[in-house]
Amino acid sequence: MVIYYPLEYALMEITDSLASDIRNAPKWFHEAISNKPKIKSLAHQLGNITYQEWDRKKRDIVVLIHGTGAHKKWWDPIAPLISENYSIIAPDLPGMGESDHRIEYNFEEFSEALIAILHQENVANTQKIYLIGHSLGGHVAGYMASEFPDLFNGIVMIDSPIRPPTYDYDKHKSTGPLRKIKLYPDKMSIIERFRLMPPQDCENDWYLRYIAEHSIINIDEGWRWRFDDKMFATLQRLHNYEFKFQCPALFIAGGKSLLLESKIMEYIREAFKESMTVEVIEDAAHHVPIDSPLELVNLLNNYLEEWENKI
Repeated sequence: MVIYYPLEYALMEITDSLASDIRNAPKWFHEAISNKPKIKSLAHQLGNITYQEWDRKKRDIVVLIHGTGAHKKWWDPIAPLISENYSIIAPDLPGMGESDHRIEYNFEEFSEALIAILHQENVANTQKIYLIGHSLGGHVAGYMASEFPDLFNGIVMIDSPIRPPTYDYDKHKSTGPLRKIKLYPDKMSIIERFRLMPPQDCENDWYLRYIAEHSIINIDEGWRWRFDDKMFATLQRLHNYEFKFQCPALFIAGGKSLLLESKIMEYIREAFKESMTVEVIEDAAHHVPIDSPLELVNLLNNYLEEWENKI
């Protein structure tokens, strides 16, 4: 899972200036985030959806799906590095980022929202569509590929635990907020509380600072996180859901991920040995896009090229 929520220790020294805090980020990072996408909105009866698009005027589409409590801007350093052969869409799932909050959250409505975006973008039947998701986003991608096998041409699940049918969910420890979101008096106070969950070290603090900047909102009562805190209690998970992949599928694991214990990895390798390739980025923990962004992009581009040549 991917969320940011207060822990009791500070991660990095920051200021209220994003430009100042990320000045030491590598050149590729600055070049990537300077490639600004178009911000778009989809009117929806259950709550409007916000998404962004890097329109390369290309025929085929890559959809980047963020994790729990995250948002579309997590992909800003990644999307511009993906092959120029694709236009790229990165949505804010319902209840997260700039998308409206809803009464309840489930995979059916996540999927419906993404398909509605594709319809609004006039994606034609002749266009190939690839889904790439991290954590919750990987589960969304896997669910959509399983439920709508004729719509998609390939999927990537990034550190999205697929647990065996014998997994005891009664003993599962949630990594979601345990209390209602609090308000902070100023920007510095809330930025200082930005954390990755599950807890992990991260050397790329400039990446963390960038996504933190876009994870907050200033309302009349003070500063707060953008995500809907009730989502963690109401989201209907895919417990024992049977993923079925007819399109090419890739699972990318973080070698140091706390969510992929050996039994889970053994199950994934065995259960999907005929339908999904498994790759491991050894130096990454759960947050693979942040821990190893260039290694991740290299894998994505290699597999996208391979799939394009096969189809």
